[in-house]
Amino acid sequence: MKPSLKSYTIDEFGVKNYNSFYLLLITIVVLYGIIAALSFPLYHYEFSSEHSNIKSYKDAFWTLQMSASTIGFGDFYPVTLPGRIIVAAMFYIGVGMVGFVGAQFVNKFVGFSDTNVKNRELRKQNKELLEHNKKLEKKIDNLVEKVEEIIVKAK
Repeated sequence: MKPSLKSYTIDEFGVKNYNSFYLLLITIVVLYGIIAALSFPLYHYEFSSEHSNIKSYKDAFWTLQMSASTIGFGDFYPVTLPGRIIVAAMFYIGVGMVGFVGAQFVNKFVGFSDTNVKNRELRKQNKELLEHNKKLEKKIDNLVEKVEEIIVKAK
C-alpha cells in the first residue's frame, strides 16, 4: 500500500481519520513558522539592549527554538520585558505543539488504545442493534395486530 499525504480519510461511518504523518508535518511547519516570525521582534527588542546576549537573528531563532522545546540551555536569554514576553509566549505555544507531536507519536507507534477503532466497532454494533430492534418492532406490531383481530372476533 502506497503512503498517502492526504490529511484524512473518511471511514464507512463518516468519521474523519487524520493521517498522523500529515499532522506531524503540518505541526512542525507551523511551529517553525511561528519561531521564524517571532525571532524578528525578539531580535529587535534584544539587540537594542546593551545587556542582551542575543546579538543576531540566529541567536533569537535559537532562543525561541530552545524555549519551544522546553530545553532552554540558557546560553541565550532575553533581558528586556518585550523579549521575555515573546519567549514566554513561545514556551507555551511550544509546549502545546511539541506535546501534540509527542501524543501523536505515542498514539501511532505505541498505541495503547486506539479510540478510533473502538468507536468504529461501537458504531458497527449500534448499527446492528438498531437493525435488530427494527425487526423486533415489526414482529411486535404484527403480534399486536393479530391479538387485536382475535379480540375483535371474540366480541
